Amino acid sequence: MFEEEIKKPKGHEVGMPIDTMSVEELTERVGILESEIARLKLAIEARGATRKAAESAFKF
Repeated sequence: MFEEEIKKPKGHEVGMPIDTMSVEELTERVGILESEIARLKLAIEARGATRKAAESAFKF
């Protein structure tokens, strides 16, 4: 007989069930989310810098 493989999600989805996750799995997901937050903050800063540069170029 074939056994079905249990596939774990590669990333974290907001609202996904966490009741059956171990402490290690939860800790890993916190790390994933913290990394994603840092990446998003860098993108925000980069866009802010681009906007400031554009605004200063068009000031008279």
